Amino acid sequence: MADVEFLLGGPRGRRLSLELAMDADPVIRAAVMQVAYDLDPGAGRSRVILTLSGSPDGEPASVPARPTVAEVAAGIAALDLGTVDPDRVRYALQRSVDTARYWQDPDGEDVLAATDEVAAALAHVAASLLESPATQWWRQGCGPGQWAIDWRPANDAAPLPRNPQTTLAEWGRKERLEEVRAERERPKDPRANLSGEWWSIPHGLVQTVQRIPEGLSLVEDSLGWEDATAIPVTGTGRILEIRTAEDWTALCRAFPLESTASRRHDWFRTTGRHGRWLIPDWELAASEWDAVHLTVSGYLNAAGRALRVDQDTATVIAGWDPGSTIWITDVARESEQPRQFWHRPANEDDWTQIHGG
Repeated sequence: MADVEFLLGGPRGRRLSLELAMDADPVIRAAVMQVAYDLDPGAGRSRVILTLSGSPDGEPASVPARPTVAEVAAGIAALDLGTVDPDRVRYALQRSVDTARYWQDPDGEDVLAATDEVAAALAHVAASLLESPATQWWRQGCGPGQWAIDWRPANDAAPLPRNPQTTLAEWGRKERLEEVRAERERPKDPRANLSGEWWSIPHGLVQTVQRIPEGLSLVEDSLGWEDATAIPVTGTGRILEIRTAEDWTALCRAFPLESTASRRHDWFRTTGRHGRWLIPDWELAASEWDAVHLTVSGYLNAAGRALRVDQDTATVIAGWDPGSTIWITDVARESEQPRQFWHRPANEDDWTQIHGG
């Protein structure tokens, strides 16, 4: 039960379990969609439900009664999953990552999954899910055989980025300038309709995954890429594993960077918390660590929620793909293995290796 509670303790873990239940039963899917619409902050504006206005003979269509949260929970509790298909696990995990958003309110499905009734009903779904062999790698640390994903086709792929010290120095400078500017120009009211910096990791560094198909599919805020080059990477050194929320908050305590003004509005919307925010000062963290790896299980529990750093501050893991490693010193190198080239047809989920080793 501790593992189930850990999984359901985070919004992405709850959404994963809800997606699995929806995929297993179309009746549950239909009920969740209706109730989630009513709970969605964008209902009637950014999110609408299309319905038929009448029957084929011209008579007005009857409007079915909306299911309640309690009825959705009862349906999930009665669901007999049996043996969980690995493909369904992968799809549910991908949907959980796809729907993560840290720049606006949680969507209706996330709100529904967080209700006491539905969260309790999802416990047996989470237990079945964690028994699947498809989930056993979720706790794995950063191992050998890493791959960096370049979201470009074979004829346009670039070398691995180098000089992380320069990249982090520039990142730190921009972060501090943005914080000063936001403190001066943005309102203190967290409900103000503003958005800005919302991710908690630097960009422009080598970022790797150990499993290529999952690395291609488990991408937060994806831009819908259809081509990718997987670059084989070797790297050794001092690797920090983010397996729990405490692993992340300890990093923020050790190397704090004030980010309240720049993230106040986005992170209030996604977490509901109003207060001071921190992220790690990645430039300083590089004095102690060569790389930082976020396990899939750590992501599912901790990403997207307010994590207490100390009495006055909190932080959020945002914009970091599950199972990926960020290399913050210059120890990652392209290996002698051949690159791989992958393609995904438009509007499809599955990637196919087209050539490469």
